[in-house]
Amino acid sequence: MLNSIARYFEFESHQTSFRQEFLAGLTTFFTMSYVIIVNPKVLEVAGIPFGPSMVATLLTSAFGALLMGLYARRPFAVAPYLGESAFVAYTVVILLGYSWQQAMGAIFLAGVALTLLTAIHLRRWLVESIPEGLRHSFTVGIGLFMMFIGLNLTGIVVLGVAGAPVKIGVLTSLPVMAAILNFVMIVFLLQKKVPGSILIGILVTSGFCFILGLAEPPESWFGMPPSLAPTFFKMDFAALSLPGFPAIVLTIFVMAFVDTTGSLIGVASQGDFFDYKGKLVEIEKPMMADALATTVAGLVGTTTAGVYIESASGMKAGGRTGFAAIVVACMFLLALFCAPLLVAVPAAAYGSALIVVGILMTDAFAKLNYNDPTEFFPAIMVIGLMCFTLNIGIGITAGFLLYPIFKAANGKFSEIMPGMWVLAFLSLLFYIFYPYS
Repeated sequence: MLNSIARYFEFESHQTSFRQEFLAGLTTFFTMSYVIIVNPKVLEVAGIPFGPSMVATLLTSAFGALLMGLYARRPFAVAPYLGESAFVAYTVVILLGYSWQQAMGAIFLAGVALTLLTAIHLRRWLVESIPEGLRHSFTVGIGLFMMFIGLNLTGIVVLGVAGAPVKIGVLTSLPVMAAILNFVMIVFLLQKKVPGSILIGILVTSGFCFILGLAEPPESWFGMPPSLAPTFFKMDFAALSLPGFPAIVLTIFVMAFVDTTGSLIGVASQGDFFDYKGKLVEIEKPMMADALATTVAGLVGTTTAGVYIESASGMKAGGRTGFAAIVVACMFLLALFCAPLLVAVPAAAYGSALIVVGILMTDAFAKLNYNDPTEFFPAIMVIGLMCFTLNIGIGITAGFLLYPIFKAANGKFSEIMPGMWVLAFLSLLFYIFYPYS
């Protein structure tokens, strides 16, 4: 049986093993495990019950990762996006006054639309129209985005005041010192090429924090999950007849398309998944996985799901096949029964891992074309806006708009793929309907 699994996932051609893929899956899971608590906490603001929302998050993540592993055979983890969750909670529900059930209906429709676009190969056509320079900028931007999240989670960098939005944290505090030591340890282990370096750092630092009282140990190890009934199949499509709601559906769809596309390309660039033409091999499969995951998300009661940028941590740990994604899926299912244990991992442990992986992803800087302003300026705007708005979608759509504009202004129409004009139009709609309040 093990030989059949190894052949199915092509371990030999990817130069990997069960142990390597297992460690990679665990690494990815622990670096993204915060989503188990944070996502339902965000959606709780919209009135979605925390317990059922947590179960919906876990089931969506498990379904998406399992599909990514078995069908797409890629080491990409899938989970609900926190940006979309915040948009639903604070904008769609609180600001605009729609119910969370109506928001779930919009998410379900966005998932169906993404699935149809993928099935007819239109989504692939659009993605393959994205120039190489923008793809590299996605990788760098996502890397710096991950680095900032890690710095903020660990307390190394904290929020400031108007005019100086961020500042240095209290580096002499014990949790911050633990995070810094974890960062140094992970980098040292990576330099020594120790297998599972990132996971070792997460586990050692977690134990250290529990022993010294820097983090609360789990109150319990196991327990039955809450009922999903309060959020299961609660979509409300009645709002489609209201004047402003179709714009909400369009915004959610464009956000889903942009975020899933950018994250997929950015994470895939960390592995050998592109052919000699720079195209992602069998791209429809991972795109279908995240599209179906988004559809399921609306059914069970959570938000748009897609490839998580933390997947890069598992790939840096050696993950190359879908078996790593299956490990992630199993961990999410296990979390249904032992969530208190898994979410007890402190930010000092997984935050430092995000910093390390983010830094490693910035090697794509060297691939940017500094000699052509029509290539360089859109790429840098992608990177800058991703980081300074804390929104991956904002950065990507800016690139989609600026690239054809700069090329056209310089008379380089032949360098603009037809699909880029479509992406530019979608990005324009994104900015027109985006709720800036």
